Amino acid sequence: MTHPPVQAPSCVPSFTPLHPPAAYTPSARSTRSIPDRVRPRRLSGAALSRAVALAALTTLAACGGGGDDDNGTATPAAYPHAQEPIGTVRQVYDGALTPDLSVNTFRNIDRLFPTRSITPSSTPLAMPKAAKQLTAVQFTSGGKAYDLVDYLALNRVSGLLVLKNGEIAHEAYLYGNTEKTRWMSMSVAKSITSTLIGAAIQDGLIGSLNDQVVKYVPRLAGSAYDGVTVRDVLMMASGVKWDETYTNPASDRRALLEAQISQKPGSALDLMAKLPRAAAPGTVNNYSTGETQIAGELLRGAVKKPLAQYLSEKIWTKVGMEAEANWWLDSPDGVEIGGSGISATLRDYGRFGLFIMNDGRAQGVQVVPPTWVAEAGSPKTLVGGTPLPFYGYMWWVPTTGQSAIDKAFYATGIFGQNIYINQKEKVVIVTWGAQSKPTGAGVVNNIDFFDAVVKAVR
Repeated sequence: MTHPPVQAPSCVPSFTPLHPPAAYTPSARSTRSIPDRVRPRRLSGAALSRAVALAALTTLAACGGGGDDDNGTATPAAYPHAQEPIGTVRQVYDGALTPDLSVNTFRNIDRLFPTRSITPSSTPLAMPKAAKQLTAVQFTSGGKAYDLVDYLALNRVSGLLVLKNGEIAHEAYLYGNTEKTRWMSMSVAKSITSTLIGAAIQDGLIGSLNDQVVKYVPRLAGSAYDGVTVRDVLMMASGVKWDETYTNPASDRRALLEAQISQKPGSALDLMAKLPRAAAPGTVNNYSTGETQIAGELLRGAVKKPLAQYLSEKIWTKVGMEAEANWWLDSPDGVEIGGSGISATLRDYGRFGLFIMNDGRAQGVQVVPPTWVAEAGSPKTLVGGTPLPFYGYMWWVPTTGQSAIDKAFYATGIFGQNIYINQKEKVVIVTWGAQSKPTGAGVVNNIDFFDAVVKAVR
């Protein structure tokens, strides 16, 4: 069925559509100065009132407004995309954004909901240009031949970073993106939340993966999450009933989105507490963004501070992130959305990948337990012995190709977001996607492309 194009709301002034360039040009810069930083966001009483009004929230998003920071002041002009018209969050999950509006929205998601800032390092980690650059990639996927340009065009890649031995082997920005652009993570945030749980275990704030969720989230006592362990949640195996269909307004995923849109404190957790049980804890894997909201809640209960602050303290400042990032909140000054909503620069996603590739060490300090990365990025086994070959602790595991042999793993998010980690070959690959549909819009298999890239930079 062909859908008519979705127009920007009438309150948006006319704008020049963004079109794919005739050819892309890899960035020639191997280093850059620290970009102008956005001031940390703090919600005033006036901002709270604005944020909790659903009609105002969606209208501001549709009109390209909502760019006020939490003090009610205008978004700093230093961000190159601050004045672009954007769509609404419902259009995002409906797959109803035009290609041009998708690009604008995906690099401005901090205008859709209140956010909390993630502070970068004062001494960014340098990523010099590699002597051997990725110039050509040719590979076969699904019986068809592709090259690098095919992958970029067919999968609507808006940013690509390839790191080999910590050096930049390829860096490209498309659709008007730049080194200052922040791009949405979508479910890549799940892997970051999982990593923070590892940090909390290393800090002794979470006793073990066998701890009960209700120990850290007492609100869930008596719910279907009573009896579920931290490990069950990380494997998305709580046994709690969940429908993840993004485009179905009646699904649990959309109900969670509506709770977030309401910006009512506790509404997301209230929703999760009402869900019924479908299987015994630990016995069935069922992909659930709600599960990562539980992960965020238990993490918040354990560390007793905002997740963005903990992420900044444990990783962002220690690893040497260069630019300020931000993270969606479930309500004004509330809890971060554990399964999505982080917005950061391409290189900082790459630096996070390097942190994981180095087994979670930063500045000589072990941030997560020494075996955490190996555990989180490897296949698991469910209670009863059922293998879970494609999933770790909120990280995905390739089951075919050279990546499976190399024991690589990756974080992934809808619309084309990926952080791929190959520790054996010392390769990190980051992709930003500007696909218009939540699922099924990527033409070329990502793992086939990643395998080809690893081979090309070997």
